[in-house]
Amino acid sequence: MFAALYAAEGSDAGAVLDVGRAFSPRVEAHLPREVILDLDGLTRLFGDARTIGAEIRRTAADRKLQLRVAIAGSRTASRLLARHRAGLTLASDGDLIDAESDRIAVAEVPLEQLADVWSGWTPHDATRDAAHLARAADRVRDGQQRVRTLRRWGLRTLGDLAALPPDDVAARLGPVGVEWWHMARGEDLAPLVPSLPEERFEQALDLEWPIEGLEPLSFVLGRLFEPLSAHLERRDRGVAVLHIRLHLVTKVVHELSLQLPAPIRDPKALRTLALLSLETNPAPAGIDRVVVAADPTPGRVIQHSLLTRAVPMPEDLATLMARLNALMGEGRCGSPAAVDTWRPGAYTVAPFLPDTTGRDVRPAHGTPVAASLRGHANEGASGDPWTTEGVPAKNQAALALRRFRSPVPARVTVEQGRPVRVVTDRRGLTGGRVDVSAGPWRTSGNWWEDAPSTPGTASNRVIAAWDRDEWDVTLADGGTYRLFTERGTRAWFVDGLFD
Repeated sequence: MFAALYAAEGSDAGAVLDVGRAFSPRVEAHLPREVILDLDGLTRLFGDARTIGAEIRRTAADRKLQLRVAIAGSRTASRLLARHRAGLTLASDGDLIDAESDRIAVAEVPLEQLADVWSGWTPHDATRDAAHLARAADRVRDGQQRVRTLRRWGLRTLGDLAALPPDDVAARLGPVGVEWWHMARGEDLAPLVPSLPEERFEQALDLEWPIEGLEPLSFVLGRLFEPLSAHLERRDRGVAVLHIRLHLVTKVVHELSLQLPAPIRDPKALRTLALLSLETNPAPAGIDRVVVAADPTPGRVIQHSLLTRAVPMPEDLATLMARLNALMGEGRCGSPAAVDTWRPGAYTVAPFLPDTTGRDVRPAHGTPVAASLRGHANEGASGDPWTTEGVPAKNQAALALRRFRSPVPARVTVEQGRPVRVVTDRRGLTGGRVDVSAGPWRTSGNWWEDAPSTPGTASNRVIAAWDRDEWDVTLADGGTYRLFTERGTRAWFVDGLFD
């Protein structure tokens, strides 16, 4: 025995579902305002079908809901009757509700109700994508077209359709026509699929008096993360995003969200991460309520291998990165990553992810590790860039440019457009007369951006415009350096040295 709850237009779909779950754990949600209940076993608690229906309507009225309730032996019959009649409807006035009573009760229902039930047969899912919604719209149009076809045949009600021979219906309308014929008799096409309630991974604690500071808050967080971790472990879930909501005495909610690098459910690691985040973003007033919530994700499967290098556990790595961020500042810790630009020295900071593949990351033989090479650096006497005195390039020693993170200001004397003397105050860079020079190599970019150019620097956030000439020079002391001058300011800098 089933009961269909059909709410009025504009009703809260969640409230309709809550009314259904108040009576039966086996609840199926179809459209946002339509719910089916499995009433098996409820007669021993509430009485006969009419008493159950009256109790459902009374509960809905207490929650300010207007519901149509229909009770029948099948889900299809209850849905059709709930759409057709207002108030409380029973498929049979007697105590026995069976397939025959369902067929008789739905015989007078118009065909349009059957089209609505058939087009929305799939249980309602709030996460439907655009393709699913498009298929549902096509199903509605198909149902309306079939109703027009049946009306041209002279049919008006479900009893008229059920009276036709099923073989003739199949021959003219195909498999969908057979579905309609069974539904017109009040028969179900599929079993009930219970809608699982949304499971919330959240813990809250109301404090007897406000607290301030991290030390008392750490004890509160420990009490909250223990049951939260146990709940996650029972469901084999981990925390993908951790939310911390602190209700302050000023009626303001101080909220933080932590994006975790890997699914974590260790309570100690979660508490440490929360405290480190609160250390950099402390609550501005006393706290009288603490709430921790998790966006769950399937737990990770760890199977170590003897063929790959050992890496730290995600909990340890996340804790270490949180401590470094608290010490150095947000966004200042991670792995350097290249930027899609030609500006020398440009980089960005990406989240640190250890290499778990076990691949050899050393450069190939003859390849400089941190170098920016010019073609002339390896040119031989013949001008061939690939050989030096007949020795293949792969067997030559690599020439690397050791670039200074902050270019060193220099005073450069220029004669006939070429640098002839370099003087700098940097210890270890003595400067002196230029014996050999090569250049200039002119480079510029990002002139279309609004960010101003900063001489001699490269931002790790926004790539500013640059416009400069570069020179490679060898001084009298034998040192070889990379110089550049900003063409806008004519300031000179030592960018690095070759070794």
